[in-house]
Amino acid sequence: MKFRITRHSTASPPPDALELLSARLGSRRAEVSFAMVGGEIRATVHDDDAPVAMTHDERTDVGRRVVLEVVGEICECVPELELDWYAVSPVA
Repeated sequence: MKFRITRHSTASPPPDALELLSARLGSRRAEVSFAMVGGEIRATVHDDDAPVAMTHDERTDVGRRVVLEVVGEICECVPELELDWYAVSPVA
């Protein structure tokens, strides 16, 4: 599943919030790979263990939570980043 990480529209992140996060994420963490694409970070969740019976919406929800968890872990460890600055949404 593919997701995009963007600046959250209701928060007031600094202009370089995505670059700061991207530098900390690297290219891969756990089962998620990351790449800066234009003005957003693309996240690909590599979940080969997902149950076959899951619906697309369930897979999307689980994948989004996985990406948010990784971003949240980074933000907890890096005082200059805040989780509220970022939005995670599926790539259509």
